[in-house]
Order: sequence, then structure tokens, then C-alpha cells
Amino acid sequence: MKVSILSWLSFVLALAASVSAFAQSNPRYIALSERGAAKGALYAPDTGPAPSVGILLVHRTANYMNYHGCRELAARGYLALCMNPRSDNNEAAVRWEENALDVRRGVETLREQSGIDTVLLWGFSGGGATPSFYQAVAENGIAYCQGASKLIECSEELAGLPAADGLILVDTNHGIAAGAVIRLNGAVTNDAEILNEGAAPIIDPSLDPFSVANGYNPDGASSYSPEFRDRYFQAQAQRMNNLIDLAQAKLQAIESAGEPYPDDAPFVVVRAETAELMIPDPSIHHATIREHKIILNGGTIVRRIAESVRLADPSVAERNRSFSDGVLFLTVRSFLSTNAMRATHSLDGLEYCSTNNSVPCAVQSISAPLLIAAMGANRYLRFNEIHYDLAKSEDKDFVIIEGATHPQLPCVTCESTPGQYSNATKNFFDYVQTWIDKRY
Repeated sequence: MKVSILSWLSFVLALAASVSAFAQSNPRYIALSERGAAKGALYAPDTGPAPSVGILLVHRTANYMNYHGCRELAARGYLALCMNPRSDNNEAAVRWEENALDVRRGVETLREQSGIDTVLLWGFSGGGATPSFYQAVAENGIAYCQGASKLIECSEELAGLPAADGLILVDTNHGIAAGAVIRLNGAVTNDAEILNEGAAPIIDPSLDPFSVANGYNPDGASSYSPEFRDRYFQAQAQRMNNLIDLAQAKLQAIESAGEPYPDDAPFVVVRAETAELMIPDPSIHHATIREHKIILNGGTIVRRIAESVRLADPSVAERNRSFSDGVLFLTVRSFLSTNAMRATHSLDGLEYCSTNNSVPCAVQSISAPLLIAAMGANRYLRFNEIHYDLAKSEDKDFVIIEGATHPQLPCVTCESTPGQYSNATKNFFDYVQTWIDKRY
């Protein structure tokens, strides 16, 4: 169930806060909409000169009001607005395109603060699609988010969004839509019966990613053959396409006949999470394909192919079968707008621009300065390299932080000697500071 994953992310981010000095000892709560659906915490430096750079940190559903990045940025002299959009902690409530209206209010709020002359957007993890979508629409108008190729189009409400001055993407995946393809269990064969009749999932054993016969190792790192990988990645894409077809048929019934409800309807996807092969098998997408800048623990920057030091996690098999971690409780509209992407292959055949929730689509339409940072102990190195390669911005930068986990913390379990990656957090935020101060 999506809520449990988001709760885990919020817990990790809150825990991470304890490693940072409290540069902002009293963040100020701000209601960003009249009904309080969008809200934020404003972090300003306790001491030093008044900041001129404001940074908006926002996800899609996660609670960012205690994200440790807020304190780290305030400690370096910036004003950080850490906000929750209207759909915080509720994936089923997401109407993806509407979240941009909350981001707009966040941008406006920062520009209203005394002394702020520069506003930057910050996207972390699955939240990277939120500011990148916003900036793409702000720079290009609503033509970006409309058209027959989109599963869901944006409305005229998104016309005239004020653009930010730059974008920082932190260890982002491709967006939740692509992630939904990549995490989907490709062995499930009967989604129509599951959705319409409440049937139990039927698993094709030849595609079961958690079968020892197919390469799964319950006690360590799995090793899937190239042949199995290719079949599985195609099966994930086909299952997603089938789910999209089912959802579109339900949406047509809603809009034409008001059935079963006039506004929306439940859409439940089972075995929907933790079935991405790269979690149990770290050899998949384990490295960049070219040399890039890597910040070593001592602060030295080298150029070489970056290889992830992440460890395998075989526990995903049990989680995928479970109710709490394996099931997505969505609606027809939240599925199509946020959790769906057309594909022919879950790694190499994603149709990035079939959805508006897509980092690799958005960066192709963004001209503002762009910093992309990948964490060296996570599985998104190749994803971030793709974003960098596709990015339109002439002023773009890509850096990898050695030994950093997804939440920008040292990967202690990855270390071969104690303290090997102890400076990961400091190295990352120091680099961000250098990048910002060089430009603004």
C-alpha cells in the first residue's frame, strides 16, 4: 500500500534531520492555500546576512516539512521553503497536473519574502518530477502538457506559471509513472479479473522474479540471466499497457455514463511494488556508461565511470506479496495522471512523454540552469545520467556523491572500513552551495 512507503520515506527524512546542525531553530509554518491543503515550513538562517536565494523543496505526496535538506540549506545561507502539496501522504488523491498550482503558490511565496531575488526548485527522489514538470510548463506554456500523446492533459489553469531561476534534481528516478512500470510485477496475468471480480493474482512461473529457477536468491544477491531480464522487462511494459487500457475504459464509462460514479472510481493494482529486478540484483543499472564527476569522501573530485556500492535486498519478494507494501490503492484518475506510462520495455522502451509525470520528458524542455546529483549507494546512477544527457539546459551539471544513500546520508553498511563514506552528506550540500553561489 502506497501510504506505508511514503511513511517510511518521511521517517527516513525525519531521522536524517538529526545529523544536521539546527541552522534554523524555529521554522515558520505557512498555509499556502485558503483551505490549508498545501502547506509549508519556512527555514531561514538563524544568523548571518539575509538570504537572497530562496529554494522550494517539494515532493508529490511525501511530507517535506522536516526534510533534513531544509536545515542543511538554511545552514548555508539560503531561505528554504519545504512544502507539502494538496496530495501529501495520499497517492489516491493525486491529480498530477493540479499539483503545479501548489508549486506556483510556493514560488510566489518565496518571491514575496524580503530580499529574495532568486528562486530555485529542488526535487528529490520521486519528487523530482514535481518541480521539473512545473518548470517545463512555466517555460513553454500549456502546450507542453497537452496533446493526444498524453494519457491525461493539463487544464487551462496552468497557463502563465511563473518560472523559477534554476532547478536542482537530487537522486531522482524517472518519476512515479515510469517507476510504476519498473516496480510492477510482470508475472501477473489477470488484472481484468482482479479489478472487476476481486480475483487473486495469477502468476506466470516463467516470469516470476522471485523464483529461484529464474535467478532469485532469497539469501543474497540475485543473478538474472540476460534472457530472463529482457522477457521480464517486456512483460512489465505489457502489463502496464493492459492496466492503462482497463483504466481508460473505466474513465470513458465515468465520463459518458457516470458509472459506477460520476467523478471517479477505485483502481486497485496488486503486486504493484518492489518487483524491480535491480533491487535483488545490484548488477542491473549498477553504473553509469560514461565517466562523470565523483566527489570522493575526502572531498576530492575525480572523473571516472561511477559504480553503485548498494547492496542487494532480497526482502522485496515478501513485500511484493504483501497487502501493506505490494498493493496500490488508487483511483482511475490518479492512476492515469500519475502512475501510468506507456512502454514496450521497462528499462529501454519507456515512452517518457506519454505522461506529464516524467523527469526525462520535462528536462528536454527546460532551459534554466540545472544541477543533477546522484547518490553513489543507490540504484539511480543510470537514471540520472539519462536525465543529464537529455537535458536541454546549456548550463547543466552532473555530479555523483561517493557512498551516499538515497536520503543523502553515509551508507554505513556499504563501507569496507569504518567511516569510509562519513562525509557524504557534507560533500553533497557543500557542492550544492558552490553550484548556487557560482551562478546567483
